Amino acid sequence: MLRIEHAILLAAMVIPPMSGAQANVITDWDTAAIAIAAPAPAGQREMAILHAAMFDAVNSIERRYRPYLVDLAAAKTASAEAAATAAAAGVLTGLHPEAVAQIKSAMASSLAAVPDGTAKTDGLAVGEAVAAKILAARADDGANTPDAYRPKTKPGVYVPTAVMIGSAWPEMKPFVLTSPSQFRPAPPIALESKEWATDYNEIKDLGGKNSSKRSAQQTETARFWLAVGPPAYHQIPRQLVVAKRMSVIESARFMALYTIALTDAYIAVYDAKYAYDFWRPLTAIRNGDLDGNSATDRDATWLPIDPTPMHPEYPCAHCIESGAAAAVIEALTGSSDIPEVTMTSVTAPGVTHRWTNMAAFTEEVANARIWAGFHYRFSTQVGTDMGRKIGGYVVETVMQPVAVTDVR
Repeated sequence: MLRIEHAILLAAMVIPPMSGAQANVITDWDTAAIAIAAPAPAGQREMAILHAAMFDAVNSIERRYRPYLVDLAAAKTASAEAAATAAAAGVLTGLHPEAVAQIKSAMASSLAAVPDGTAKTDGLAVGEAVAAKILAARADDGANTPDAYRPKTKPGVYVPTAVMIGSAWPEMKPFVLTSPSQFRPAPPIALESKEWATDYNEIKDLGGKNSSKRSAQQTETARFWLAVGPPAYHQIPRQLVVAKRMSVIESARFMALYTIALTDAYIAVYDAKYAYDFWRPLTAIRNGDLDGNSATDRDATWLPIDPTPMHPEYPCAHCIESGAAAAVIEALTGSSDIPEVTMTSVTAPGVTHRWTNMAAFTEEVANARIWAGFHYRFSTQVGTDMGRKIGGYVVETVMQPVAVTDVR
């Protein structure tokens, strides 16, 4: 059955790239929403809610796939563009009422090309209803639970005081995974091992702020991938929507699967991070004399290229995100090779990176986190593999094509 569904999907999506293509309502709203959404990881959850609503709204009209959550009885003549617009605007308004003027402006621009009439009215009604249901379903998912991370210390001893990132996410309800721990990896490697010494010394040499062994290109790549969340990771799928000439329903499904996979990947990685509470290179290298490994020399003043993110090290979050992204794209396009896509980064102004292969993309992300001094190589490998498993699971589990024998 999965092979049949995959063949149906490839027939619909593997289309030669076009020239002069324009984005559609789905990618337009992705761009607009990113400008409003919260920083990562919260912003990734918001984008998943938005794209799930747009997919279910459009799919309620075209009825080509099993719904993610909401299946409304909608007229086939209803406007898919109006439905997607109302769903996106409804979600954003619910999540960010302070941005209502900006949302209304984007909505007016999006609807300008949709002729007035019953089709438009019906589409708007579908989108509004779906947005309300999706928002209600995620209202109490645990995303907004206060940070309750407990620093490990002794009475009277100072520890750095900072609010942790993602500490509540191990308890958050996933969008597709059966539990946050479904893909939890094995524990980090032993500190007494040869592999620990190898990875320790690699990041000590290449990830230091003033490393003389890191090349200029490696430094650029490290700084490029200091960018996080949807502003970084959503550039590639938007370009693929255009290159593959996806219809509204195909692009809605593609973006929904992509954003949901990346959100569940965040949930899973924070589950593992806080379960294992493994030390960052900054801590490990300044305490290299305490790990019980004679091959790890201490550097009392070592610093990474930028301030270390405020959550435990293992596994690599960027790697799980890139792995999930690669798995979804490969599953939906049928290949690791893709039309050339480009990306810019707010943390490396004036720099553009390009890829034609998703394996090369994930490799760059993994290396960047080593060269930045944030993650050991074993952690990047585990993170990428974990992300790929999550992305593949999401694609195989939800929004599947409707077979001819299905009765809805």
